[in-house]
Amino acid sequence: MIPGGAQRTRVDPQAPATMGRVADGLTSTQTHRDRRPAAELARHVVCVSVQQVFPGSEPYTYRPVPNGSVELLCAVGAMPQVVGPQSGPLEHTLAPGTTVVGVRLHPGAAPSVLGVPASEVVDLSVGADELWGRSAVALGEAVAAAASPWEAAAKLEAVVVARLADAAEPDPIAMEAVRRLLPGRTRDVTSLPSELYISESQLRRRLQETTGFAPKVLHRMLRFQGFLALAQAYEHPSRELARLAADAGYADQSHLTRESARLAGLSPQTLLRNSERYCGPTHDHRASYGPLLPPRALARG
Repeated sequence: MIPGGAQRTRVDPQAPATMGRVADGLTSTQTHRDRRPAAELARHVVCVSVQQVFPGSEPYTYRPVPNGSVELLCAVGAMPQVVGPQSGPLEHTLAPGTTVVGVRLHPGAAPSVLGVPASEVVDLSVGADELWGRSAVALGEAVAAAASPWEAAAKLEAVVVARLADAAEPDPIAMEAVRRLLPGRTRDVTSLPSELYISESQLRRRLQETTGFAPKVLHRMLRFQGFLALAQAYEHPSRELARLAADAGYADQSHLTRESARLAGLSPQTLLRNSERYCGPTHDHRASYGPLLPPRALARG
């Protein structure tokens, strides 16, 4: 259980949010880069990341969309945070001069790394010291002392490696369920219990414990992430909504629009236009989006 005495931040997924804007005459200079984890972390970690907002630029406001993952994030100079899986869209604003390094866990891997069920941190941002005590303070200091952002990110990665040395293996049934719920693998979630030789109630319980969500909810999140991953292949994805909706497994464009409103709080066209405008060449999400591409898309690539 998470200790109850310390301060925790509960994220409100229904809070109003907008994408960051560039003020007239001012430039917002920011980057976000993902890379694959060290080989020994491939089963547990999706990617390692560095996000920067450079001094002298405008504050950068961005809107992460639910992805079923838990992240270990650390703004350089601050306490590392465990950010639980989110159930709705969020808004974050980073001040000029901010560098945030992170490790994103595979859905289902969080209990092995955190030492608590993922269900206990849904829509929460928890100081890592609540879970790990003084070692989290030392981790924050090591990140702050790193010679470069990617060296700082490697400090987080090394902590995950160390924690897994004596950790229990992830629930194999839950991990296989997550694999089958990835985009393009299954359309009929109701068949999953029989395919895995487990009851529907047991599957729900095990997925909620390891990912924070029931199978159908997680499937919707991962399908929408697959849509975002597919959009990266287009120069102007906001002009290709009908094709993207079909390739991502939606019944039609209206189905995609409803899911985008639910998960991103924006229409898919607005979401993609904002991505085109504010991300562009300064963002590289290939490591995080790669596992979310449907098999047929990987075959084409």
